[in-house]
Amino acid sequence: MTRIYSFAPIADEHAKVLILGSMPGIASLAAGQYYAHKQNVFWRIMAELLSFDPAISYADKVQELKSARIALWDVLHSCKRDGSLDAKIEIETQIANDFENFFHGHRNITYLFFNGTKAEISFKQLVMPRMKSNALCYSRLPSTSPANASISFEGKLKAWQAILKPIGMEPNHCG
Repeated sequence: MTRIYSFAPIADEHAKVLILGSMPGIASLAAGQYYAHKQNVFWRIMAELLSFDPAISYADKVQELKSARIALWDVLHSCKRDGSLDAKIEIETQIANDFENFFHGHRNITYLFFNGTKAEISFKQLVMPRMKSNALCYSRLPSTSPANASISFEGKLKAWQAILKPIGMEPNHCG
């Protein structure tokens, strides 16, 4: 099994929110784009929440996130995995991204939202023990993956509205 690698973060110095996935799936890796699988609803949810056309180009979607002060990355820098499912990630092969340097360069980020359980667990196991400061608000959101079929699109959309609070579209608070 070959080692796979995540993408560089989508972020600028104005970001207040960081959305973290675990590791891009096969379709995303092949396309070189976050959430490229046609059934993954991440971009559809972002389009609804940020009021942009979901049919715009990937570059324009990235710009919409940046304009909304939202950063996007994955917890894992690399790992070995058979297929796209998080459950298939070989635990002993996980290497986390360099969050110390990332947070040093993105000091306005105060909110982390995990796109699913695996991202949250990986961050808490691999990253949090090495963090010098823990002045962040954390929240796990339902995975936008098509593998998370137990929650409807409407249910996911409702839960994901939480990202609007810290970017000033709703009252700002933790929890």
